[in-house]
Amino acid sequence: MAPALMPGLVIYLLGDLGAGKTTLVRGLLEALGHCGAVRSPTYTLIEPYAVSKLNLYHFDFYRFSDPEEFVDAGLEEYFGGNGVCLVEWPDKGAPFVPPADLEVQLDPEGDGRRAALRAGSERGLACLKQMKLPG
Repeated sequence: MAPALMPGLVIYLLGDLGAGKTTLVRGLLEALGHCGAVRSPTYTLIEPYAVSKLNLYHFDFYRFSDPEEFVDAGLEEYFGGNGVCLVEWPDKGAPFVPPADLEVQLDPEGDGRRAALRAGSERGLACLKQMKLPG
């Protein structure tokens, strides 16, 4: 998935607690060459990373009690630019969080996880086409 990331993507990471959303972000960052720590933004709301000529912004809105917190925190400035926005719990910021170009649904399956990807825009479809998915 990492080589298919392109500037401007908004990716929703969907799944229950413990489904592997942050682990997926960690894997993406490592695949792009990031060697440092990858922390969950559960308390900070955002963790920014500059790697492989991309600015990645990892968001977690799980602790939002009101969607207005998205606006109050000024987070809209990260969307619509050249960064890649990876968003956990986007529903907690609706309707203010921009729509997804790509949704990644993670569900436990045996000892691992099953990932289902769905494009929500032409940009998301282009990203999916660039991925070399099995099957």
